[in-house]
Amino acid sequence: MTGDAPAGGAESGVPAEPGRRLQPPAPDMLDAAWGALRGVYDPELYLDVVSLGLVYDLRVEAGTVVVEMTMTTPGCPASEALSEMARVEVAHAVGDAVPVDVRVVWDPPWSPDMIDEEAAVTLGFRAR
Repeated sequence: MTGDAPAGGAESGVPAEPGRRLQPPAPDMLDAAWGALRGVYDPELYLDVVSLGLVYDLRVEAGTVVVEMTMTTPGCPASEALSEMARVEVAHAVGDAVPVDVRVVWDPPWSPDMIDEEAAVTLGFRAR
């Protein structure tokens, strides 16, 4: 297979569309997205969503940057604002022409064990 072959099909996991070639993501697109998410702060805990362990997955799916994240609780009053802040920051980091889909998921449920060690210490948890 050459670089000119249409994207899609069984090898890529993406359905092929006649006449359409998907461009692979820029090598640093996901790095830029991760960096952008480190700038999205939970308004109650004042720590970024990556350090808090709220981001479960970040990937490119059919040309769209997909962020799967959760909230500290299902009733989190900042859930809509936080997911929108994540979408805006990632879109800005990867280029506004790239679609960004932020999905709030609840499985697995978030727990304080998901916080990275530095953030846990900042919140007053014992070092692990």
